[in-house]
Amino acid sequence: MENLNKYSVNPKKFTLADYKTDDKSERSASKEQDSYELTNLAIEINALQDILYAEGKHKVLLVLQGMDTSGKDGTVRHIFSACDPLGIHLANFKAPSSDELAHDFLCRVHQQVPKTGELAIFNRSHYEDVLIVKVHDWIDEAECKRRYAQINDFERLLTESGTTVIKCFLHISKEEQKKRMQERLNDPTKTWKFNPNDLKERVLWPQYMQAYEQAIKATSTEYAPWHIVPADSKTNRNLLISRLLLNSLKSLKLSYPPVPKDYRSIVIAD
Repeated sequence: MENLNKYSVNPKKFTLADYKTDDKSERSASKEQDSYELTNLAIEINALQDILYAEGKHKVLLVLQGMDTSGKDGTVRHIFSACDPLGIHLANFKAPSSDELAHDFLCRVHQQVPKTGELAIFNRSHYEDVLIVKVHDWIDEAECKRRYAQINDFERLLTESGTTVIKCFLHISKEEQKKRMQERLNDPTKTWKFNPNDLKERVLWPQYMQAYEQAIKATSTEYAPWHIVPADSKTNRNLLISRLLLNSLKSLKLSYPPVPKDYRSIVIAD
């Protein structure tokens, strides 16, 4: 395993083209070893998430962003395969409702942030409001820049309130997306995932890459940095995000609450 810092974004010298979508640096020489490692990582994450919930002191937010088929759902299934759902919250942000549009764009997002002791996962996130809306010119450049600043303020509020924010861009190639979309169409158990509108968005691939690059560069901060996750390989993607999350959990120095002294003398009666 290489130094994970190489995946962190330095906004002063960031271009998306510097990151290869087919990088497999996190993988080993064998599929068996990778499978074994993923299982162990899931077990370790489960153990620390249990302490996170029991301690009730910290909050963790994992943000997953990426183009269609980049593997946001698959990431969640694999990384949290050993976890008890207790203490985990998954939020999936789709097109806003009319009521949500009547509020500021962060209103619906703030309602989903993790509570104390909770690990929240954003499958898509507040970044949708500086991506698809920018690509389709539903907001102008001035509004987009205002939203970048507001997102930075929002994430600083979260971190200063005890939330660890881990942001991952699942970086997939257009060729790999084509392959996965075709697989969805060919597999009756996956066809339900296919949306014809995804093909319309695929045509706008260059505009999306530009929008992602601008958003990531504008919002990768010391307190909430972005990580570029090569995602053409599903195994590499899962290994890397697992390691990023595990390192963040370890950095919190989690521990179970101390046992009250009077508990030690309690004997449960027959």
